[in-house]
Amino acid sequence: MPSAFLPDRAFVRIGGPDAEHFLQNLITTDLGALAADEWRPGALLTPQGKILFDFLISRDGDAFRIDIRADQLDAFVKRMTMYKLQAAVAIEVLPESGATVSWGEEATSPVDHRFALAGTTLSRQPGKVHEALDSAGYDALRVLHGVPDSGSDYELSDAFPHDVLFDKSGGVSFRKGCYVGQEVVSRMQHRSTARRRVVIVSANTALPARGTEITINGKSIGTLGTVAGERGLAIVRIDKAGEAMAAGEAIFAGETLITLALPVWSGLSFPTAAEEA
Repeated sequence: MPSAFLPDRAFVRIGGPDAEHFLQNLITTDLGALAADEWRPGALLTPQGKILFDFLISRDGDAFRIDIRADQLDAFVKRMTMYKLQAAVAIEVLPESGATVSWGEEATSPVDHRFALAGTTLSRQPGKVHEALDSAGYDALRVLHGVPDSGSDYELSDAFPHDVLFDKSGGVSFRKGCYVGQEVVSRMQHRSTARRRVVIVSANTALPARGTEITINGKSIGTLGTVAGERGLAIVRIDKAGEAMAAGEAIFAGETLITLALPVWSGLSFPTAAEEA
């Protein structure tokens, strides 16, 4: 069973009688839809609707575990403590450092909902559960399925949930009550104004480094993120990409000719000029 150790992850446990109500009113994930055996993506947004912190969340009995980037841990705990006020909520940083991910038929729960949508069973466990490889295999799997990570594929405070497919991966709810930034995100959903999306980038040769501009006729439509050989991820303007593809125009990452595809599990397609009109 393939596995990888991700040293840059940390874990927080949020419990107490008010924990679910507290989180439900703050984060993008609908906790009512969160099963006992899964991790779902989630975020705490700015009032302007951009992702301030992103994470994965799972149930831990009557409490919740949050898997977050280690470099965001202290700021996240400080922000959640500020919101807590007099609520009966306990916020505890767990001692485990890093996370172990395993995938394949033998992977155990809780499973990552994002990969399940793509047909792959992938489990996440706090700490170094067993000897595991480095993160290269996991990054290649993310690229294959179109699963982005902040820091590698987008920067916090610079992306909306729609940009990183949270609206398709169970990371944002449009039916539950208000949460921070909800008004902006709901407006994008109902007006169908999301144009920046995660795409899978492919080439016939090794792709250039992360951060390389993706261009059409010399004009940038996005930036290359995680790279795994001849494949990579990027967040691009899919309206511009769709126009170019329909017209047979070339798309480049630096000097490398590329093709773009939306993750199959997202159900999205590149809009045509007629649809945009």
